[in-house]
Amino acid sequence: MCGNNMSVPLLSEAVTVPGTEKETAVVIFLHGLGDTGHGWADAMTSIRLPYIKYICPHAPRIPVTLNMKMNMPSWFDLIGLSPESPEDEAGIKKAAENIKAIIDHEVKNGIPSSRIILGGFSQGGALSLYTALTSQQQLAAVVGLSCWLPLHKTFPQAASGSGNKGTPILQCHGEMDPMIPVQFGAMTAEKLKTIVSPQNVTFRTYPGLMHSSCPQVRLFCYTHRSLNLTCFAMFKFNMHKTQQQKKLNLFHVVF
Repeated sequence: MCGNNMSVPLLSEAVTVPGTEKETAVVIFLHGLGDTGHGWADAMTSIRLPYIKYICPHAPRIPVTLNMKMNMPSWFDLIGLSPESPEDEAGIKKAAENIKAIIDHEVKNGIPSSRIILGGFSQGGALSLYTALTSQQQLAAVVGLSCWLPLHKTFPQAASGSGNKGTPILQCHGEMDPMIPVQFGAMTAEKLKTIVSPQNVTFRTYPGLMHSSCPQVRLFCYTHRSLNLTCFAMFKFNMHKTQQQKKLNLFHVVF
């Protein structure tokens, strides 16, 4: 292996869950607004596969307009959450370049881009979609959980040089999400079908599921058939059970 994490800003502090044998694939997962990579790294540890390295970077702390300019971890500024809200175009593009730098670093270290999954939750899922659609590197799969497509009005033109027009995209959304309504998720899925091969876009909704990442709900796509598995895993933690009964419920959806 070659390369120095210090040369890639987000990698120097990212939480990495290494493989337990030779690493032949990578999952990069981006957290949501106000969160860090630690919680998602813990989730990866519980489901990890021996040949996959999981990278959970932390977003920088910046003032967020949506939250009264409070400083918090955020991949880019958020002005509003409706499809017509103004967007931080410069911030979104800069964040995407930072994620592309992680992908490039892993490729230089010997992992083919076709063995890299990019995913995220909420704002992190939004950034994952945008990054993949504007990246020349062909990925194994893209996963967006409870999210939207940033700068959607710039597509399909913005994806003219994308290497991911044939890459499977899995989008999942809770039907009771009060922050990013499921209708916005459905609109995003339809938009994606105008940008990439429609048959490669899978949109799943979950009754009763709200906008949550932990501890009640853990959602994570941990592989794709190009990584020798074919399942999307939804981990739902039922907080109403007794301590002895608490467990992760696993559901598989082939895509």
